[in-house]
Amino acid sequence: MKKSHLITLISAIAIFIAGFAINDVNEITKEDILSTLKLLGLNYSEAEVDSLHTEIVDLKASYQKIRSSSPSNEVIPANIFSPSTMYPPANNRADDVYIRQGKVEMPKNKEDLAFYSIKELAWLIENQKITPLELTHIYLNRIKKYDDTLKSVVNITEELALQQAKKATEEIKKGVYKGLLHGIPYGVKDLLAVEGYKTTWGAMPYKDQVINETATVVKKLEERGAVLIAKLTLGALAYGDIWYGGVTKNPWNLNQGSSGSSAGPASATVAGLVAFSIGSETLGSIVSPSTRCGASGLRPTFGGVSRNGAMALSWSMDKLGPICRSAEDAAIVFAAIHGKDEKDPYSLDYNFSYHPEKAKLKVVYAKDLFSNSWNARNDSMMLATFRKNGIKIEAVDWFKTDLPVGDLSIILTAEAAAAFDELIISGAAGKMVWQDKNAWPNLFRAARTIPAVEYINANRLRTQLISQYQQWIKQYDAVIVPSFGGNQLLVTNLTGHPSVVLPNGFNPNESPTSFTITGNYYAEGKLLELAGKFQALTDYHNRRPPYFNK
Repeated sequence: MKKSHLITLISAIAIFIAGFAINDVNEITKEDILSTLKLLGLNYSEAEVDSLHTEIVDLKASYQKIRSSSPSNEVIPANIFSPSTMYPPANNRADDVYIRQGKVEMPKNKEDLAFYSIKELAWLIENQKITPLELTHIYLNRIKKYDDTLKSVVNITEELALQQAKKATEEIKKGVYKGLLHGIPYGVKDLLAVEGYKTTWGAMPYKDQVINETATVVKKLEERGAVLIAKLTLGALAYGDIWYGGVTKNPWNLNQGSSGSSAGPASATVAGLVAFSIGSETLGSIVSPSTRCGASGLRPTFGGVSRNGAMALSWSMDKLGPICRSAEDAAIVFAAIHGKDEKDPYSLDYNFSYHPEKAKLKVVYAKDLFSNSWNARNDSMMLATFRKNGIKIEAVDWFKTDLPVGDLSIILTAEAAAAFDELIISGAAGKMVWQDKNAWPNLFRAARTIPAVEYINANRLRTQLISQYQQWIKQYDAVIVPSFGGNQLLVTNLTGHPSVVLPNGFNPNESPTSFTITGNYYAEGKLLELAGKFQALTDYHNRRPPYFNK
């Protein structure tokens, strides 16, 4: 056997054995090693197995020392992934964001303002038809009225909200207006730290955790004068819609969860408890709850928004983005939060252009994915809506590759298990509400069997995937796909390309359905422009869940 092969084998076995509680390293037997070899699909001679014992014992001792110095969640690994190393953005930051505003009438019932768009609320605030303080009270009262039913809020940040709203009210009275987000109440997924408030990550072991910093994205919104009124639910440790307080509900169907993991941001936004929200996605956590609840969500290019102050699940796949009632709202929020942050080495500066009236886009749709869509009726009507209004859409087949895309999900599993290794080692994972074979505790334990070599090789294949996919998608400005069609959700999360998800109707149970528009790196503006054109022709995004429209 070559020395390099032997080292690989030693590492694989040691990684596996290190995941188990063995009080005496000398208890590692030949049978233990043979069992591990069988699990890993390796076959070596008896002599080769005998030679491993001492090295494995030494490595296990090293692993134990590493664990005793376990870093906290926010510490980033040295091997930084970023698609920008292969496809760097332009070196300028000259945003061009155009939002057409018109006169807005105050409703007879002020509570209707809870469902107004950001630009409508902004016009009323700027023209002093309503103050930020009045608007904040409307949303706070709705949270107190409805959230026992919806279960979308972990903590109300009422003291901070009232301070920010009073400040915004005074500034605007003095003629100091900071733009469209000034005085607008919003919420953030509770994996974002806010100084002075708990940051629970939706998980029982962390329900009393206080992180004494404020996430960069929250600071950026504060600089624009936005008003933080709530920290919103997420499935425990960013998976699903089950958190330690229960299950966050779909506002259209209270017998159904809102999906996850950005469960609270999507649910609260659509139910009119916040004007907009900030969610996150690693593998569908913006797309899925936006679909279930009928929100318009933007998953930016990897690195488009700083994750400083956010819980890490997968350092190479996590992304923060806005969840709103419309694509235009998402454009307004993204313009405020994107950009480089020295505290997040993954973050990027690049131009964001949103100018719908100038948009000339080459648009295609993945015909083969739509042919198997469970949402065929609404998908067909969506495509017809575009075409009837002069938007040319060509049919193509979805991106093809011989790479084992589905198997590359071990990258996420391995990184998540590393991020929460202490949770498993300490036994605290047993306190989490969701405990079955598909839940994080079991997945984290299983990830201990992933050898470092397999993780590294998976990332090497990921490099190939990025190159192949970019060569394919660069032909188009926008590609329309079913939100869960084929492998597109996994592919685009692995490659770090942006996507916009938006509603395109309702299913027979009167719950929303959606479609997704994806495209090139740094092209969020084009995707939002196309989404905005669809929403200018339809009203699905403006409809209100009946229970919350009383």
